Amino acid sequence: MKRILNVFLLCFIALSALAQSKKQKTVDPLKGIDTLLNRILKDQKVAGFAVAVVKGDQVIYSKGFGYRDLENKKPVTPNTLFAIGSSTKAFTSSLIGLLQKEGKLAYDGIATSYLPQLKFYNDNMNNQITVRDMMCHRTGLSRYDLSWYIFNTANRDSIIQRVRYMEPTAGIREKWQYNNFMFLAQGMIVEKLTGKTWEQNIKEKFFDPLEMSHSNTNIFEFEKDSEASLPYTVNNKGAIEKTDYFNIDGMGPAGSINSSVTDMTHWLKVWISGGTYNGKEILPSSYIGEAASSQMVRSEGLPSEDKDIYLATYGFGWMINSYRGHYMVEHGGNINGFSASVSFFPTDELGIVVLTNQNTSSVPEIVYSSIADRVLGLKNIDWNGRANKEKAKAKEREKAVKKTAENARVLNTKPSRPLKDYDGLFDNPAYGVIDITFKNDSLFARMGKEKLLLRHYHYDVFSISDIDKNGKIDTAESDLRFNFSSGQDGKIESVNIPLERGMKAIVFAYKTKTVDLNANALMSYTGSYGEKGMSKVYLKGKVLFVSVPGQPEYETISIGNDTFNFKNLKGFSLKFEKKAGMEKASSVSFIQPNGTFKQLRYD
Repeated sequence: MKRILNVFLLCFIALSALAQSKKQKTVDPLKGIDTLLNRILKDQKVAGFAVAVVKGDQVIYSKGFGYRDLENKKPVTPNTLFAIGSSTKAFTSSLIGLLQKEGKLAYDGIATSYLPQLKFYNDNMNNQITVRDMMCHRTGLSRYDLSWYIFNTANRDSIIQRVRYMEPTAGIREKWQYNNFMFLAQGMIVEKLTGKTWEQNIKEKFFDPLEMSHSNTNIFEFEKDSEASLPYTVNNKGAIEKTDYFNIDGMGPAGSINSSVTDMTHWLKVWISGGTYNGKEILPSSYIGEAASSQMVRSEGLPSEDKDIYLATYGFGWMINSYRGHYMVEHGGNINGFSASVSFFPTDELGIVVLTNQNTSSVPEIVYSSIADRVLGLKNIDWNGRANKEKAKAKEREKAVKKTAENARVLNTKPSRPLKDYDGLFDNPAYGVIDITFKNDSLFARMGKEKLLLRHYHYDVFSISDIDKNGKIDTAESDLRFNFSSGQDGKIESVNIPLERGMKAIVFAYKTKTVDLNANALMSYTGSYGEKGMSKVYLKGKVLFVSVPGQPEYETISIGNDTFNFKNLKGFSLKFEKKAGMEKASSVSFIQPNGTFKQLRYD
């Protein structure tokens, strides 16, 4: 008996020692990760980035690398603020989820019924596109991003009105096409149904209950924060360069949240837990289930280089992927000077957020992939090395594209008209107005806040170069071309610009620039002209009108040099003649497609 007891004790001691040995051998999967992240910082030429990792309901890693202010060597910390760009979209769609829970809307309700000012290109779209369609990018509209990006405004009503002029490139629910306007529309639906701004809803429904006290939705609040990061890009010489903040308040619901990795871990905990934070429901679990599930196929999703990526779909404000055999929900974000990624792995209870102050950076993907490999116990892949190789390949592709463009250039050609004839306004209602000006023997263009120099490329095609806020002209020419077209009268009629990838060139129609005249100047043109004074020229307010027998009155627009265009009659104009010393015009010529007809003043 004593011998058996001794054997039992020996076994118990051995098992205890083994358990302690195993406990001691437990290794932190992220041990030594700092070395890799510092190498990524250097290799990818970023000013700084921050990363945080959530496992279950615990933050197991949180750290900053590099600088939020490179010049003054202010370091990035977990509390540093970054713009998260399109990672905002999951917040916006979540507000829709809360309204659905409250019975204020249905995902499959017609979108225009909730937001009357939203109008699509045709009645079929107006009558069929649902809120769900907008939430998962399947309306048939392609990106149209340069509409809001170049022709930027804080007026949401003005931006949403452009949608009615956006021609679809696919049928409804036929194809996944990313479109920021549809997330603006969701935000505006939230505003209409709650009576509060999108910004107020984000704060009340998410920032406050999630203790995201450092987060905001406004670029001006962002700039004033003591922990704010400055925006950077990599210039043509490969150097890190500070850029300007970009205010996208008008498109806020699609991407204007600014946050830190510390605050974003609270948001990740909601999604990992199925909707709760500190025991309180933030989002219904039913919404989590729909938002993090496949609503629309993005692409074929065939196995990649690693042979184990089988999914490429979209939920509500989330990209759905498989990551090396693990279900992954993620959304990136890019806005001037910032890139972001927010991701979680539902079955692994893992969440990763990476925020950086570099424009269109691959750092978020490199970092979350490197971390996921370690936490999920996968064989490590050198994602940083792959990114370096891809950058080298991208440079070669860029050289090839430039060479192809140069080979396509037809030398020894010239514009069809004098450069001053290209001066004018060019309008597209889905975008805005381009103001092209002839000055000092050169053509300049203003598109929103962008200033450009137009250089003759060949025929009636011009290349463009940026002009910065200090008036310095970029020596590099953009691969974007302005292609001018003429009408049958030989006059410039439009400029065609391939603004959107995969779409036909956008046509901006020519509009003569108007000239404001005071009342005294306008009065000099009024009176009766022609035989028996049948043609009448008169003022209504500050607008000059003309009428002839048997026809309606015509409103005119002053374009300078004593010339007025008919407002709603293309190709028709009035040219007045004034004699020296005379207060009133002595004659008027009616310029129209079938000729020019001069009439002398009668009265």
